[in-house]
Amino acid sequence: MSTSLPVSLLAFDFGTKRIGVASGNRLLGSARGVRTITEQGDARFAAITKLIAEWQPDALVIGVPRHPDGQPHEMTQRALRFAGQLRGRYHLPVVEVDERYTSAEAQSQGARDLDAASAALILEQYFREHS
Repeated sequence: MSTSLPVSLLAFDFGTKRIGVASGNRLLGSARGVRTITEQGDARFAAITKLIAEWQPDALVIGVPRHPDGQPHEMTQRALRFAGQLRGRYHLPVVEVDERYTSAEAQSQGARDLDAASAALILEQYFREHS
């Protein structure tokens, strides 16, 4: 794999009940919510596998939640574990992005699908950090 930045990305807003998914293109700097995965267990990864096959991303981005002061909490560890599962299953680069306040921001923007909109905000944060 080259050292250039990935162009096509899928982002995930991880939750234990729902995972928001967004797609984006680094060259365009655009991200959009795709869907929210509500399946559990093996069906959850089957849904992710289908999305990866459909979108064929160069890399994956995962939002990692933290307390407002930056300290980790229980969901931080779960999100990091999910990132490791993505790396192991799909053999794609996985980039972790601070996702504090994305759900509140998506809600304030009136998003109909909060989880997918949060994933788009996570991807936009990635673009800001890697432009």
